[in-house]
Amino acid sequence: MVRTVSTLRTALAARRLSNENPAWSLLRARNAAVAVAILGEHLAGDEKRLPAPVLFERVEEDLALLRDHDFDLPQAAQAYCGAWRDDGVLIRRVGEGSREETFELSEGALVAIRFVEQLADPRQSVTESRLTTILEQVRQLALETDPDASSRLALLRQDRDRIDAEIARVDAGDFTVLSADRALERAVNILGLSSEIPADFARVRAEMESINRALRERLVEQDGSRGTVLDEVFRGVDHLAESDAGRSFSGFYALILDPERSAEFEDNVSELLDRQFAAGLPPAQSRTLRRLLPSLQDASAEIHETTTRFSRSLRRFVQSQDVHTERVITTLLRQTLQEALLASTQIAPFHKTDLTLNLTSASLDSVAALRLHNPADAETVEDVTSHTAAPVDVQALRELSRASEIDLRELTGNVNDALAGSGPSTIAEVLDTYPATQGVASVVGLLLLAEEHAVPLPGDETVRWVSTTAVPRHGTIPRYLFKETIR
Repeated sequence: MVRTVSTLRTALAARRLSNENPAWSLLRARNAAVAVAILGEHLAGDEKRLPAPVLFERVEEDLALLRDHDFDLPQAAQAYCGAWRDDGVLIRRVGEGSREETFELSEGALVAIRFVEQLADPRQSVTESRLTTILEQVRQLALETDPDASSRLALLRQDRDRIDAEIARVDAGDFTVLSADRALERAVNILGLSSEIPADFARVRAEMESINRALRERLVEQDGSRGTVLDEVFRGVDHLAESDAGRSFSGFYALILDPERSAEFEDNVSELLDRQFAAGLPPAQSRTLRRLLPSLQDASAEIHETTTRFSRSLRRFVQSQDVHTERVITTLLRQTLQEALLASTQIAPFHKTDLTLNLTSASLDSVAALRLHNPADAETVEDVTSHTAAPVDVQALRELSRASEIDLRELTGNVNDALAGSGPSTIAEVLDTYPATQGVASVVGLLLLAEEHAVPLPGDETVRWVSTTAVPRHGTIPRYLFKETIR
């Protein structure tokens, strides 16, 4: 039964992660290989953040290259980046001090990319350096958590005796330099451990953002004039710094900024890269090792600045009484939803009402989606060619005029000739003697003349004509009788 419950719990957790975790979304995407390659190249290396236009341009270049090698990629770079953003793979932010949008990888995307890299270049066996790291960490944890002073002293004396013995051997010249293969293995292990840190930074930042949103929600939704969180903020309590993520990062930040340890680390890295075995490291790994401490300091300083900004904005949010405004808006929204729920029991949601809402016409678009107007695009790049005008064909102009206007002069002459030859005539009788040269336009012209100069008769009559496309037509119109000559 216990095993069944454990299996169910694991399955439920895995299903939740498959729907929520960006790492899972990235790996099961249709173009997962393309996404891992492109995003890993541009955002998982030395550059962790890029302005949106720069990223779009680089992605577009990669897409063009991949299309040349039979990759089915019909969309543009901006569309793919938008889809990755919607899936939580990319995080869009507004750059500090500017209105330019930037993109960076989420913690889940970094995990997925590192997973693929490990699949492409797996460790061949259990390395000695990893085992040494585990043993040392277990021993250090046992020592620092031991409440018995005597046992701790015994372990410290063992360390002292071992160090004294090592000093004596080195002083006597009895020591062994680590082989190049084992040294290279340990350097690669160090780089492997350091490659996990960017994902840790992304996770800490995401947790800080989540805590910040949760605190603001609690401030707005708490009942009463003063709540627990509100009182604590007024008293100066820094909830972000006191959170688990905040305390964990504070310890890391203090350690990475320790001047003595930083100087020692830099000296050790310089010495390692001057060793003969370092020539076996690829240039990219050598560069990563040399830039390891500055990269960690820059990333940690950015997260520290973000945490500080969140704390200050939270305090301003409380002290400026914006929290009161947000509470009022939240209360009104809740009341509106309650009234709508009550109204839905009597009026169908799709029932048309007389209420008119004046909505804003402003369109909300991403800044990165805007395109600057380039006047050079409208310039003519070809030489202007002059053409000599052809002689005017008067007959052609007359035909064009007849095609665009009803020839009332011709119709008036037809009516007058019909009266002179046959006496009073209807429109059908006029058309029987003088066919409609303009098709239906002639019929319409005769109706216009009849309304002004003919006598209406009871009933209707059928008229026939041939359209301008040589198709016989007929129709029913009111009866009119022309009796007098049209002047």
